[in-house]
Amino acid sequence: MDNKTLSIVSYITVFGWIISYVLGKDKPSGFLKYHLKQSLGLVIFTALLSIAIRIVLAVTHMGVFTFFGVLPLILSIIGIINVANDVEKPLPLIGKMFEGKFSFIG
Repeated sequence: MDNKTLSIVSYITVFGWIISYVLGKDKPSGFLKYHLKQSLGLVIFTALLSIAIRIVLAVTHMGVFTFFGVLPLILSIIGIINVANDVEKPLPLIGKMFEGKFSFIG
């Protein structure tokens, strides 16, 4: 797979990220590394958001907060669109937080 395809796959669940990371080690590029960092940040954000939503639902019993669960899907789609357009643009809301992190990626 080429780096663009691996970058797209990295935005599709944590398993897609693992596949992209392992296969991308052989032929790393700055483009792939950037999107691996963004998508790993999205995975972490998704896990934290899920925990927060469960806590709020347990305390308030208001189902209106479950709509925030769609946010990671929207961010994934934006990330895939960025890859398709060949741009290294941070994800809205969370992308800037993860640009300088995850030094093990490169």
